[in-house]
Amino acid sequence: MTDAFVIGRIGVDLTPEAPRTSLADATRFVRAIGGFAGNIGIGLARLGISTAVISSIGDDGHGDHVRQELATEGIDVGSLLTRPGSRTQVAFFEAWPPEHFPVTFYRPDPPPDTQLAMADVPLAALEVAPIAIFSGTLLAAEPARSTTLEMLNARSAARPRRGTSWTILDLDWRPTLWADPGAYPALIDAAAQLSDVLIGSDSEFAAAGLRPGEAITAGRALTVLKHGPGGVTLLADGSRRSLPGIAVEVVCGLGAGDALTAAFAAGLLAGLDPIRALERGNAAGAIVASRLMCSAAMPIPDEIDKLLTTSPIRPKEIRL
Repeated sequence: MTDAFVIGRIGVDLTPEAPRTSLADATRFVRAIGGFAGNIGIGLARLGISTAVISSIGDDGHGDHVRQELATEGIDVGSLLTRPGSRTQVAFFEAWPPEHFPVTFYRPDPPPDTQLAMADVPLAALEVAPIAIFSGTLLAAEPARSTTLEMLNARSAARPRRGTSWTILDLDWRPTLWADPGAYPALIDAAAQLSDVLIGSDSEFAAAGLRPGEAITAGRALTVLKHGPGGVTLLADGSRRSLPGIAVEVVCGLGAGDALTAAFAAGLLAGLDPIRALERGNAAGAIVASRLMCSAAMPIPDEIDKLLTTSPIRPKEIRL
């Protein structure tokens, strides 16, 4: 049985071999799996979670590389489809630590992930999986938009059959990937109403027009608010519990949020109290921020354990 499905865009990341090198000056690049589903899928797999990815790639060498590398990580690629005539997403990013990490996307129309249809989805398995993690970017275009909302509705309807399980919606706000960014708030709110956990940064909640404190009263069980180097906050059961960021030497902040989502989800799957699961997510994010590439930087459990031992943190709780 698949424990976790990750549904979202996937592709490859290319970055200059040395940080603080512009794309204009770079002559050598490092390649790794990238995109929401690639990063979180590998993050989960390295934590020992049986993981499947639902997404699409182009019929090109980059797509072949994605499929091979995911399979090497032990990820089920049965629902990773190759779209004839399309090209795999390529993202070039620069690393200018500690805070500047510009990304340039190459996504020729139609991007493969936007073509997701219900016929591509292993619905019976998705409905009963303990964890399903959705990217908000899937709502940017049809048919993936309608497919995503249908998948969320199906999991919501199947909740009594699943018992303890989590539907996680990551806001994943990438305005350059939307033809009409103004459609984002209404669509993400509709998706959020069908989710158990809402994850996003301060700026992503602002872009969505959502107030994190109100997300709980709207029926979501947990809200995770990411503050970058400032740490992370869990909103649940009328309380606000915050964890400070763990001090590391930042190499590249990209991928840290995906690492947090993966480790947090793995903790929930293991039955940890949500704040303990978030402690592990916070540590995973710090580890990835201290490394260059996103998916290749995802930690294993021993690395998270070691960081939490050497850099103990305690949540600060505020009743709402």
